[in-house]
Amino acid sequence: MTEKSLESLQEENRRLHRAVEELSILNDLARVISSTLSVNQIMELIVQKSVKTIGVEQGSITLLSTEEAAPMKTLVRGADSSYGKMPYHIGVNLTGWMIKHQKPLITNDLQTDPRFRSLKDVEINIKSILSVPLKVKDRLIGSVNLFNKLKGSFTDADQRLLSIIGTQSAQVIENARLYEEEREKERLMRDLITAREIQMSLLPDDNPQLPGVDIAGRSIPAFEVGGDYFDFVPLEDNRLAITLGDVSGKGIPAALLMSNLQAALRSQASSSPLPKPCITQVNRLLHSCTSSEKFVTLFYGIFDAQKRSLHYTNAGHNPPLVIDPHGEYSTLDVGGIVIGAVPQFPYEEGIIQLNPGHILVMYSDGITETENEKEEQFGEERLIRIIREHADLKATEISERIIDQVNSFSQESPQQDDMTLIVMKVLE
Repeated sequence: MTEKSLESLQEENRRLHRAVEELSILNDLARVISSTLSVNQIMELIVQKSVKTIGVEQGSITLLSTEEAAPMKTLVRGADSSYGKMPYHIGVNLTGWMIKHQKPLITNDLQTDPRFRSLKDVEINIKSILSVPLKVKDRLIGSVNLFNKLKGSFTDADQRLLSIIGTQSAQVIENARLYEEEREKERLMRDLITAREIQMSLLPDDNPQLPGVDIAGRSIPAFEVGGDYFDFVPLEDNRLAITLGDVSGKGIPAALLMSNLQAALRSQASSSPLPKPCITQVNRLLHSCTSSEKFVTLFYGIFDAQKRSLHYTNAGHNPPLVIDPHGEYSTLDVGGIVIGAVPQFPYEEGIIQLNPGHILVMYSDGITETENEKEEQFGEERLIRIIREHADLKATEISERIIDQVNSFSQESPQQDDMTLIVMKVLE
């Protein structure tokens, strides 16, 4: 056998060996496709196979974020742990290059490569890089990256093999990611449904019956936003504690905070004859059992039907409106900051006399901040006008007119926030 024939045979053996490796990788990826592994598990398998087959120190898969605000965010990175992680500055540089060019990259001398000029003065242990794009239907979703070839330099054959891996892996990773996102959406939906059921169970079933007044409460939830709360607590001597608030957050955490709020308010309402000490204690209790970012805007008042007076404290909530028989209005804004923000706060207390013909309207920001297609808000002026126009109606009917007008104003725009109202009319 001649030397030329021997070289030809050796080259054919290398080609066959490479073909076997490619088939082995495709077979492994086929098994991954039919599995129910997580995105991280799939990526780890792909990285491990790539590192072993091509013979490098370490490898990674970088996925681009689906969030418009952070298009270059690295969501997940897998690496051969025996060599540590890819330096952050290299990852950012490499991701930026891949987003711009979306084609394979080879460099066997990182320090002299002009594409990585900004890294020259940085002490790094990466000498060579092979990176190929992960694309799904011509859309870049990330890249597969290998670092430091163990023997020799990266070759065109290495690039071809990693490109095959990238082509076969992209759809697998994307499918797994979409599946996980769908499962997370389903979990969040279940949580929202559970939270909404909890929240609705905390609201009063019936309007209170109190001599000399007509009072009605109503809450219309926006499914994905939770937190509006109102309650009536009957007290001795024809007095009624009235509260309307907005709990921060949504889902289960908001429902739990609302439950804590109700328990605290009802326990304090029966022992505190005036709003100021009641709200001061409720604030202390909520601050002690919730995290600092959880808070409640709250209006709390105690109406005395015999004296026709309302003592109240407004803790950072939309000031309720009081419309007198002549159509003039005032707002109830005496109080202090939101509940739960700080452990102690010197809340103030206001008092107002409500005579026959007065209408008191408490509301959440879902009423006044509802927007139309032009992004205009419904606003307080429209709310005041509706109350004036329908002052002769019952409390329930006034609240219905308000909700109807808000819905008409927003037209096709979806409801973005809970809408909650309490309307109280003082009778003759």
